[in-house]
Amino acid sequence: MTTKVYDAVIIGAGSVGLPTAFFLANEGLEPLVIDQFASPGQGCNKAAIGGIRATHSAPSKIRLCLESLEVFSTWEERYGDDIEWYRGGYSFVAYREREERALKELLVTQRALGLEIGWLDKAELLEVIPDLNPKNLIGGTYAPEDGAASPLLSAHAFFTRAEERGARFHFGERVTGIICRRGKVVGVRTDRGGYATETVINAAGPWARQAAQMGGLDVPVTPDSHEAGVTEPVERFVEPMIVDLRPAEGSKNYYFYQHGTGALIFCITPEPPIVGTDRRETSEFLPMIAPRMIGLMPKLANIRVRRTWRGLYPMTPDGFPIVGRSQELDGYIFAVGMCGQGFMLGPGVGALLSRMVRGELTSQDSETLEELSPSRRFGGEERLK
Repeated sequence: MTTKVYDAVIIGAGSVGLPTAFFLANEGLEPLVIDQFASPGQGCNKAAIGGIRATHSAPSKIRLCLESLEVFSTWEERYGDDIEWYRGGYSFVAYREREERALKELLVTQRALGLEIGWLDKAELLEVIPDLNPKNLIGGTYAPEDGAASPLLSAHAFFTRAEERGARFHFGERVTGIICRRGKVVGVRTDRGGYATETVINAAGPWARQAAQMGGLDVPVTPDSHEAGVTEPVERFVEPMIVDLRPAEGSKNYYFYQHGTGALIFCITPEPPIVGTDRRETSEFLPMIAPRMIGLMPKLANIRVRRTWRGLYPMTPDGFPIVGRSQELDGYIFAVGMCGQGFMLGPGVGALLSRMVRGELTSQDSETLEELSPSRRFGGEERLK
């Protein structure tokens, strides 16, 4: 029997693997996507709350997410799939001088890279978000082009359109090894067989380290868990995603937005991190986040919570993704460590990887890859995690 040859094998059919498959297939290549789960987006993708922002602190992430925003915002027009895209914007609020100072400092970089964002003083911000608690409010940033979409509908859309264009998907299958010869990738082994390829893309999310080790490599990706929740639907009264960077006992920050159904979706960043792969919801989450949200927006007090859940954030030492070719193994590409932002980064990363595989990188792509290089020194820290 002849071994099937693919232009690339992608490990993981999630927030990064699915758009990568779409962009490769859209350019006439035939990728194979292998995923341990039964259908698309069943790993961490389905736990995402749906926010999509280019409001970041690093040029690499701003560029990638601007490209993602273009994909999400035009998807229905181009391909006909309703992914529940909604351009409500993002607002980082400031109630202390330290947040005000940090947010204003970042505006220079953000605007220079083409992000439409500005600083609103207290009165201006209350016009955009009237129900914010005005006490001690200084102001905040507002990026009206940011928005949200459905992770599950987006995953299905990327999968469907990629498959239409020739991408192949194997679900319920596990990669067990990378086949190498003379320092080059030549194929992959799975629990069902083997496939020939000269390009393997690790898009395995929280399982990225195990996928790297199959090729004799390592990558500093450690998963931790974050909890989220959703309320009953109410009449719309909030437009942007609201992010409060103030730390409190047990958490760094939290954020929430109002979905198109009227439900509010919210999440918190635990401090210290809850390292590991435990995805069971807890009894600590709501008592921790509820008073913070009500303190920021008193109108939330009487809205009932429908359910909570936990998802995994594939974290790196500096809070930045790891994207690029391995220096040790020719043909092995990392697209990992999205730090809980895989959904918003995914289309931008997928388009970048497609250009990389085709040998059509731009000068800006090279700058992005240098910043996110697998061989970089992990000494910095993302300022808007």
